[in-house]
Amino acid sequence: MFGDMMGMMNKIKEAQDNVEKTKERLKTVLIDEQSSDGLLKVTVTAAREVKSIDIADELLEDKEQLEDYLVLTLNKAISKASDINEKELGAAAKDGMPDIPGLGDMFK
Repeated sequence: MFGDMMGMMNKIKEAQDNVEKTKERLKTVLIDEQSSDGLLKVTVTAAREVKSIDIADELLEDKEQLEDYLVLTLNKAISKASDINEKELGAAAKDGMPDIPGLGDMFK
């Protein structure tokens, strides 16, 4: 009984380590997004951190338009990053977990 419990605890620890490694790796996965006309380009990580913003000079002349472009383009990039983040972390957590009846339903 205690052997099973220790094995289960080790599996949980492995899953936690795997999730932490995945979180670190997601900081290096870059997602590039741009406005439909290419005047604004952003790069974010899969950990949802903005890495760069490239703005065409013509957008600097219209503050309201620039703000709209930033909101739309950043939201698209963050949405893609969130999708990747959730899939990767869910898979990392599920892979290392012990086989406990009903636990698999948590990761669907």
